[in-house]
Amino acid sequence: MARIRCWNASILAAYTLAIVGSNWLTAHRGFIAVGFGLQATAGTYCAGATLALRNLIQERSGRRSVVAALVVGAALSAVTSPAALAVASGVSFLISELLDTAVYTPLRRRGWIRAVLIGSAVGALLDTVGFLYLAHLPMSPTAIGGQLVGKTWAVWIPTAALAAWTRLRRRPACAT
Repeated sequence: MARIRCWNASILAAYTLAIVGSNWLTAHRGFIAVGFGLQATAGTYCAGATLALRNLIQERSGRRSVVAALVVGAALSAVTSPAALAVASGVSFLISELLDTAVYTPLRRRGWIRAVLIGSAVGALLDTVGFLYLAHLPMSPTAIGGQLVGKTWAVWIPTAALAAWTRLRRRPACAT
């Protein structure tokens, strides 16, 4: 039981730190190239990680824990980043969380991976447009596309790794 609580606390901490890191990187590094001629805020990869982490939190601890961690992350971001950026981030994360949950929850019974990928894609789109708009950052196709590419990679890579690890754990041991 203590091991489960430690795991849940670790995921909550990672989620909160990803929010803070996303805002800090954006405030201090601005835009970066993400490939394909696209650019994204430097915090895009951290923001993408939050999309996958929040589904793990919802799975383990429930939606209230996600919202609580989000509020803590936004509050800490206000200390490490400009307040306007922290507010834009907090509001866009909250709205995208609500939409992601609306998609993730019904899809969950069809499989965790499907629910994470589809819910995160919907959440990423809303988070991207909402954040860029609220933070008064460029809403060019290059910026929107770059944000979506970065967030997609940040969700798909850990999700694929977790799926592979889960499959390997389920395999029966080889007989000698």
